[in-house]
Amino acid sequence: MAASKKLVIVESPTKARTISGFLGNDYEVIASVGHIRDLAEPASLPAELKQGAFGKFAVDVENGFEPYYLVADNKKKTVAELKRAIKGADELWLATDEDREGEAIAWHLLEVLQPKIPVRRMVFHEITKEAIDAAIENTRDIDTNLVDAQETRRILDRLYGYDISPVLWRKVAPRLSAGRVQSAATRLVVDRERERMAFVSADYWSINADFSATAGGEAFNARLSKLDGARLATGQDFNDSGKLKQKSANAHLLSKDEAQQLASTLAAQATVSARETKPYRRRPAAPFTTSTLQQEASRKLRLSSRQTMSLAQALYENGYITYMRTDSTNLSEQATTAARKVAVSLYGAESVPAAPRVYAKKSKGAQEAHEAIRPAGADFKHPSELGNLTRSEQALYDLIWKRTVASQMADAAGSTDTLTLGTSAQINNKTVALEFSASGTVITFPGFLAAYEEGSDDKGTGEQLETRLPKLEVDSPLETHNPEAKQHTTTPPARYTEASLTKRLEELGIGRPSTYATILSTIMDRGYVNKHGQALVPSWIAFSVVRLLEEHFGELVDYDFTATMEEDLDRIAAGEADRAAWLGDFYFGTDSHPGLRGVVDNLGEIDARAINTLQLTDKIALRNGRYGPYLEVLDDKSKVDESGEIKPRIVSLPEGIAPDELTPDKANELANAEPVEDRVLGVHPTTGRNIVAKSGRFGPYVTEQLRDGEQLPKGEKVLTASLFKTMTPETVDFDTAVALLSLPRTVGQAADGEDILAQNGRYGPYLKKGSETRSLPSEDAIFEITLAEAEELLAQPKYGARKASAALREFAEDPTSGKPIKVKDGRFGPYITDGVTNVTVPRGENIDELTFERVVELLAVKRAKGPAKRGAAKKAPAKKAAVKKNATKKAVDPARSAAAKKAAATRKANAAAKAAAAAAAATE
Repeated sequence: MAASKKLVIVESPTKARTISGFLGNDYEVIASVGHIRDLAEPASLPAELKQGAFGKFAVDVENGFEPYYLVADNKKKTVAELKRAIKGADELWLATDEDREGEAIAWHLLEVLQPKIPVRRMVFHEITKEAIDAAIENTRDIDTNLVDAQETRRILDRLYGYDISPVLWRKVAPRLSAGRVQSAATRLVVDRERERMAFVSADYWSINADFSATAGGEAFNARLSKLDGARLATGQDFNDSGKLKQKSANAHLLSKDEAQQLASTLAAQATVSARETKPYRRRPAAPFTTSTLQQEASRKLRLSSRQTMSLAQALYENGYITYMRTDSTNLSEQATTAARKVAVSLYGAESVPAAPRVYAKKSKGAQEAHEAIRPAGADFKHPSELGNLTRSEQALYDLIWKRTVASQMADAAGSTDTLTLGTSAQINNKTVALEFSASGTVITFPGFLAAYEEGSDDKGTGEQLETRLPKLEVDSPLETHNPEAKQHTTTPPARYTEASLTKRLEELGIGRPSTYATILSTIMDRGYVNKHGQALVPSWIAFSVVRLLEEHFGELVDYDFTATMEEDLDRIAAGEADRAAWLGDFYFGTDSHPGLRGVVDNLGEIDARAINTLQLTDKIALRNGRYGPYLEVLDDKSKVDESGEIKPRIVSLPEGIAPDELTPDKANELANAEPVEDRVLGVHPTTGRNIVAKSGRFGPYVTEQLRDGEQLPKGEKVLTASLFKTMTPETVDFDTAVALLSLPRTVGQAADGEDILAQNGRYGPYLKKGSETRSLPSEDAIFEITLAEAEELLAQPKYGARKASAALREFAEDPTSGKPIKVKDGRFGPYITDGVTNVTVPRGENIDELTFERVVELLAVKRAKGPAKRGAAKKAPAKKAAVKKNATKKAVDPARSAAAKKAAATRKANAAAKAAAAAAAATE
């Protein structure tokens, strides 16, 4: 009897290829390349649904929040291929990931494919022969509770984004977005910057000195801790206002004068007044969860969350680690055995405790996979055995391998000694008693530290191990050396890094393993947060967005409320809550909260100007404008308009200035600085007007100044040109300014008599001949390119030079298109192409470390998304029928009409007054 043919569907080509190696000829493995359908965009709905209940969200909020799903055009080919494959199969096996999203993908496949053959759901947390065999023996049905939780999250985000984002468009800036979790994350970053802006630093002094035994011996350093019995204040004793905390009111704040006197009069001898020895013991960190992996990869490998998850995905799909989206710290018996075996072989039998360590789940609602991230299999492969990985993949695997092995090793042990030293000095010729202290830890048994030590986000908080102090008894005499007085300044709370923000989100219960990387990527891609080194710095637009949300959608960005929603989604996943009922409470409200719809319907008036204004001093405010942030200054330099109102001066902000750097003093400095626009370069040889260099809202530029009393004819404008990126208003010279104002430059005439022009544009320098354009390599080429060079460039196909250029990397044929894959350098950076589909190399990924599997996956994802949508060409408006004279006139709002008449009268009166003043001046 012939064996039954089984069709196995997974999400990615890499995963399909790895699994195929463990299955026999009876199995065919195909990739769906992610989701095959999604919640429809309202614009993509069938015409008959656009005006109905689905029209606003593609979700019928009045009937159980029923979603309308749509198979995108670019997924129809994939669906057709899957349906053809099913026809030749006797069984369908759905082997998507075991988390909520994987369960939802499997459910969508089942809904769309409608198979007439038996269906099995197989799940596994690692891609090894043993795990696949076990999954085949233990198939199950699709878990509809997990599907409900994932689809609830998707619908929830649609309702939230589609109701709140339009408010941001109207009141802050176009194309902004609000999200249930991203808005809370942005608020965290903004709140931390607010703390830094409000922070008041404080100065304090300390004294350090070296001490050694009188009879000789190695010196050690100690710090002054008490003066006449009073504890000295340190940085931890100050609050954010620069004052001593209430609990530290009795601490002595050492002044500069006192510190210098003590250092200069410190006695030459000291005595050991106390010695305390305590045992030291330190446990290893738990195995990695998604959150802790992202944190540690950020600290030790300088990887972003997105990079970490991309690398972890590749390691998982190639069978090297277990599933990478998990909030469990648990290890299977197989894993603990493997880890202990490695530890014993490398560090000896004494390096492991008598019994395996068990780590309990500690996160809220641990629900994704049921094991920590670890090397796959029953025997952990040493990092040196994996020769086919990129450097980044190798480094991440090494980190996971070490952390897992260390988690099953013995505690580090040793002792910590603390010495208290007594001596004296003088202040204002009065002798005072001083107490110095020094601590040191000696590790007598390294335990897990032989394999791995966890990193820290806070500088200076890491444990200083192996700081040895000499064996000194109480009353031992000492000699003092090198006393030094040091000034210290308290620092504001550190900005979040990707690692510390992920940690904070996890502590608050916001987000889940599958969403951390997406949250961080989203707030950066949206322009709400920028990275300065490793620090996350909010943009000024983020301040406006957070302020609007706090003042008008307060509960929706409340941290506890957001965390409660995550817990509710966990309850839906566990089958403890009903999806439709929960969405109804969120959207329509309950007795305890008004619901999203109630909040949006009762917003009232939002003062857009107030939302986008941050008052820095009584005369200076920061404004978020249409083209970016700037300062509004009301001072004696401000002008008065025709209506008698004082018009604020506009002052540009230096590019890249962080919010906490814009202090009142800095704002005053910028406002009082002599404007660059007053720099006159000379007189234009043709127009006779002064040429000046300015710095405006759109960047530096040169322009002409009208002569006193000069008025331009209607439609004529003064000459203006932006500076090149290599120029500044302070250094641009007269000849360069004249050349810029003469652009576009006529390079010469082509053979057909048409002029070839060189000029600068929105996307950089380019040549233009009629409707034909070609990019120039640099701005300098605008003035340097010759006619022959221009004709040669125009003779090439558009972008031909770029297409003909050598590829940065080359790979084998793409399995879908059958064409070779290349990595090329494009106008907007490096991109991957098979000649049919192009995809930008993701930010942060090294071109040299791209693998064939990775480029195939990126092309597959881009191919699945389809081409970017372009706005439809506008149709010419239909001619209106002539309106007959007896047609009914449009009703006019009396209030608006009166206001318009009043404004017209005011303009007329102002013009008359201006004319009268001019006439009077002429007669004098």
